[in-house]
Amino acid sequence: MHLERVARPEDLRGLTGTELDELATEIRDFVVDAVSGTGGHLGSNLGVVELSIALHRVFESPRDAILWDTGHQAYIHKILTGRGDRFSELRQAGGLSGYPSREESDHDVIENSHASTVLSYAYGLAVARDAGTADRRHIVAVIGDGAMTGGLAFEALNNLGHSGRRVIIVLNDNGRSYAPTVSNLWANAQAVDERENHPSFASRVVGSLSNALTDIRLNPVYVRRQRRLERFLEQLPGVGPQAEKALEAIKAGVREFLQPPAFFEALGVRYVGPVDGHDIAATEEALRNAEQLSAEGPIVVHVLTQKGRGYAPAEHDDEKHLHDAPTFDRNAGPPRVGPSGYTQAFSESILKLAENDARVVAITAAMPGPTGLIPFQERFPDRFFDVGIAEQHAVTAAAGMAMSGLRPVVAIYSTFLSRAWDQVVYDVALHRLPVIFCLDRAGVTGPDGASHHGMYDLALLTKVPGMRVLAPSSAQELQQMLTDAATLADDGPVVIRYPRGEARQATDAEVGSGLSARQVAEGSGGICLLAVGRMLETAEEAAALLAERGHSATVWDVRSCSVLDPAMLADAARHDVVVTLEDGIADGGVGAAIISALSDSDTGRRTAVLGLPTAFIPQGSPAEILHRLGLDAGGVATTCLSLID
Repeated sequence: MHLERVARPEDLRGLTGTELDELATEIRDFVVDAVSGTGGHLGSNLGVVELSIALHRVFESPRDAILWDTGHQAYIHKILTGRGDRFSELRQAGGLSGYPSREESDHDVIENSHASTVLSYAYGLAVARDAGTADRRHIVAVIGDGAMTGGLAFEALNNLGHSGRRVIIVLNDNGRSYAPTVSNLWANAQAVDERENHPSFASRVVGSLSNALTDIRLNPVYVRRQRRLERFLEQLPGVGPQAEKALEAIKAGVREFLQPPAFFEALGVRYVGPVDGHDIAATEEALRNAEQLSAEGPIVVHVLTQKGRGYAPAEHDDEKHLHDAPTFDRNAGPPRVGPSGYTQAFSESILKLAENDARVVAITAAMPGPTGLIPFQERFPDRFFDVGIAEQHAVTAAAGMAMSGLRPVVAIYSTFLSRAWDQVVYDVALHRLPVIFCLDRAGVTGPDGASHHGMYDLALLTKVPGMRVLAPSSAQELQQMLTDAATLADDGPVVIRYPRGEARQATDAEVGSGLSARQVAEGSGGICLLAVGRMLETAEEAAALLAERGHSATVWDVRSCSVLDPAMLADAARHDVVVTLEDGIADGGVGAAIISALSDSDTGRRTAVLGLPTAFIPQGSPAEILHRLGLDAGGVATTCLSLID
């Protein structure tokens, strides 16, 4: 077993080509076994095995900074840097992070779990290196799995090209993010791949020329001679400038014919590729040559990989190539599952809404499957828009659609909406546009850790003028809220936020409407519990515990977090103890707004605002996290009892 002998990157360098191929097979088996036991990102990591090996053979991490975007494709990097023995605790509380973690290793330079940021990090690191404040030799930014579709990546790319900073960019092109990547870059690369798989005579010629041109352009000797030729032409008396321009025109024409992604070079970034990312020797050669050529400025090495490679269930998964997976039997593979819980309720509801209203369109940022929009895409392909990993663009595009008579529904994860905060406030809310935001994975999400908890949406969005924010406590509530939102949007934007996981089922009598709260239980006037969204179930369980101690509590389902229901506030005001529960940050959240609204009515009232702390919450199951924070039924009951005289 070669894997047992690889505890650090240096251990790779003595292996032969055959041994490296055997190591790649062992790593794939190891990753499938590990993820089958813990769940995690599978397909993206199976696709970068050879690329990761090549990177660590060519570069000297951590002296050379190897940066990953997005970080969910860094499992192999973790294995090769000495953390393979911790994969049994991958994504578990106190265990190995599913993303790069600076606390885990010096080899993890950045903690990158939101896409499209790595080129900006790379630019900053290069500036510090060139200023002499950081001892870095090379900055290597691996960007892929759809991250190149994000606007921040293009902003940084433009800045890198303009500045001429020495950064090596590895474009890991697997044609996917979660779903197929929305990008002409990918389409062009796939066209090359299709020519190789089904070549005509003409395409074989083109493919051979393209590969030959890549080999030449990666050769430092060629580059030095080209520079000498350019200087010679510049110095020709009389015709120098014209001769130099003619040479550039010829080169540009060849690039346009053979290499469509030549736009990189228009930005001042040298481009080479595509390279077979599953050929370790070829990838190493490309990287070593890029290492030399980077002395002249930033360079992109375009690497083609296959997401899910080497594991049949992943290769045959047409939707996402097992981008992520729950625990599963590795021999059978993960069961094919669709959306469930709140996501399923949303998926069914938006179909009904669209059937009844031709203005309804759906927008997502590279997440049609996880947000439950695949049935909508299949039923209304012309009314479905996947804009790639580009949340800012998604929101402002929705604003444009809303301005012109459509009713856009933007389905996005809570944690990702914060990337488009400016657009939500000034492009949508300022114009009072009828945009409906459906935020999945709100609140504590669990094993993906601090970057993926949907902690901030309630505190932020309830402060936006004119924004109505709704939080369902059951699948039926979500369905009702989406129906109501279609009318509420006449007066401006609406947010519906809901958690990951199973949804409670409710009867018609247990469903509210509009912006009204719903009283679930009426107590004796001593304790009032006001719960937001899924915390209603916790409030009911806490009320049952309090009843065992002789205290009858009133329970309210807040439902409308902005605007707050006056009837609910009036009822809460008659209680001696008022406790609010939410799965967003307590500072500035819904509970704080409720207590503030009650403050003038009785200064003797005892209150508590229960919510998430203003802190980065590490990974763990939602139940574990909520228990630790005192947000389970026992913790809520204890808080209530502590407030009673």
